[in-house]
Amino acid sequence: MEQQFCMRDFARYTILSVLGTLGVSCYILADTFFVSKGLGTNGLASLNLAIPVYNFIHGTGLMLGMGGATRFSIFKSQGKYKEVNEIYTNTIYLALFFSAVFVLPGLFFSDQLAILLGADASILEMTDTYLQWLLVFSPAFILNDVLLCFVRNDESPQLSMMAMLIGSFSNIVLDYIFIFPMKMGVFGAVFATGLSPVISIIIMLPHWISKKNTFHFIKTKIEADIIKQDLSLGFPSLISQLSSGIVMITFNGIILKLEGNTGIAAYGVIANISLVIVAIYTGIAQGIQPLISTFYGIGNNKQARTVLRYAMVTMLTVSCAVYLLLFVFARPITAVFNSENNVELQRIAVSGLKLYFVSVVFVGYNIILATFFTSVEKALPAHILSILRGLILIIPMAFLMSALWGMTGIWLTYPITEFITALLGFVIYRHYIFQSKKKGNTD
Repeated sequence: MEQQFCMRDFARYTILSVLGTLGVSCYILADTFFVSKGLGTNGLASLNLAIPVYNFIHGTGLMLGMGGATRFSIFKSQGKYKEVNEIYTNTIYLALFFSAVFVLPGLFFSDQLAILLGADASILEMTDTYLQWLLVFSPAFILNDVLLCFVRNDESPQLSMMAMLIGSFSNIVLDYIFIFPMKMGVFGAVFATGLSPVISIIIMLPHWISKKNTFHFIKTKIEADIIKQDLSLGFPSLISQLSSGIVMITFNGIILKLEGNTGIAAYGVIANISLVIVAIYTGIAQGIQPLISTFYGIGNNKQARTVLRYAMVTMLTVSCAVYLLLFVFARPITAVFNSENNVELQRIAVSGLKLYFVSVVFVGYNIILATFFTSVEKALPAHILSILRGLILIIPMAFLMSALWGMTGIWLTYPITEFITALLGFVIYRHYIFQSKKKGNTD
């Protein structure tokens, strides 16, 4: 009976979470589609240069949300409601601080940032506009990520999902209205994207101001220990997003020298599809986090590992289906984003799709495993996996592989990096199981 309840809760939380994160990934994917149709190859290239900044903002929001919500679930399962409110309040303090960190460059240095990211004269104005308003809207993105995590962990995964989906659907509708009928160009795209988290927050308003929910904003001082734990436990979520941004910045610089703006536009297609696929794995990871943290909080580690097993089987099934779909339909998928029928863009993107996404199984494994370690307050293994795949391996591998095999080397960099990280992750997890059994912690 316990196993049936575990499976039922896993299915409920995971399905709702995946639907929600898929919706969030549509923020940028919708921009990519409408910008490619309305502004052509240059618009697509400028959007691709600006996307890494979105990864940094979204990663920061997830770091705070996942870090705070993990401890929230553990303390809630133990009935420590005073600590729950302190965790929530301090997480909001952190969200406001990081919001200011992003808004200031948006107001004063967006043009310099656009140049730093590789924008040339032909796309500088569009890239600058997108960056400036993306950064100005960063408080909405960060607060939305935090609130989504807390609402989901407060036994309201349906509301969390609805908030994400309605916000994302609004983005798609507003993208079309602002870019085509109103002819607002790239500003219309980023304005629609910025309004989406605002709408999502409004949808969640009844829950997070209700006295019936578990967490409340209270008058309390900044607690260094809570801040430290939030950042430590949420750090893998940040690195997971940052790695996407770092990969894009590195790849953009290399591809610009190899294939110019057309190559960057082709990579933009692949990077945006990658956002959607990573969103599926992030959704699975976020769905299992409340369950694993709750089981861990009450000392039921066997059920925590059972949830992890369900997640890995689900990830493997999804990965096989996704890669088969991308391999078979690589040409029509690329054509959707190639409004100018650029033959070179089509050639580069089709080849990239088939090679780059060999990585899908390893990416899913690494994201879910890092979240598992975070959920049981084992921050160090999660940090090792996240930093390895996001910083230590990917950058030197990109330069080495591109020097050896050009664009083919670029596409293979991601799968090789994720595969090496997955091997190490498996070793670390087996060591964790061994240590748990050694301590007699098998319940």
